[in-house]
Amino acid sequence: MAKHPTPSEGFAQIFANQLDERHRNSPPRGRTTLAQFCSVSRDALEVTIIVAGRLYTRRGDDGETDLMGGRVAKNHPRVVAYGTLDELNAVLGLLRTHLADRRWERWLDAIQRDLFVVGTELATAPSHAPPLRLSAKRVAALERQIDRFQREAPTPPLFVLPGGTPAAALAHFARTVCRRAERKVVALAQSEPVRPVVLKYLNRLSDWLFAFALLLNHRSGVAERLWHGRKGMARHKGKRSKISGRR
Repeated sequence: MAKHPTPSEGFAQIFANQLDERHRNSPPRGRTTLAQFCSVSRDALEVTIIVAGRLYTRRGDDGETDLMGGRVAKNHPRVVAYGTLDELNAVLGLLRTHLADRRWERWLDAIQRDLFVVGTELATAPSHAPPLRLSAKRVAALERQIDRFQREAPTPPLFVLPGGTPAAALAHFARTVCRRAERKVVALAQSEPVRPVVLKYLNRLSDWLFAFALLLNHRSGVAERLWHGRKGMARHKGKRSKISGRR
């Protein structure tokens, strides 16, 4: 079985490739040292790697950031897309702190690593080949887990109101951030090439998070609150009128 690359391995490859390119294209004087270049990583993929004892780089002060293959504005669709993935990853990290089962933590850890691989792809300009590519097997893995979740905690026939346990509520929150990340990647794909597996993964991940939220509530014995449409609205309106009548 192939070893799943760590985020640092992927980013190290990006930085090494960019350093080689920068050395080829720059004059002999004033070339960037490896320590100086690696300290750019906070701009390169919104990931902090402390090199030579310095966190800040000043390279992003002009409103631009580094992609593998050149510099772009920080509001470039690619930056917006992988920046939203970074936001999703942070929410998943928060969700992990609310999980009691070590298996669940491992699932979230694998997903967080997948998102770094996707971020590597999105942070690579179309003119360059990304050093890491998400495998379609990861989409299939999510689907298998969704099926297992659904057998234990089936989807209710009505819309589910997000909530329940703190962990389930965070899973719903992560799901909405995942949907937003998917929309950002779709917007990017309208102007630049994005591999279909990336969109499939994000689409399936939002389903996974929904099913996971149901599972978390089910395991905790918390009933889902459902939205009943017009019928439910009429019932709640009646309750409010009775309360106001007593007053």
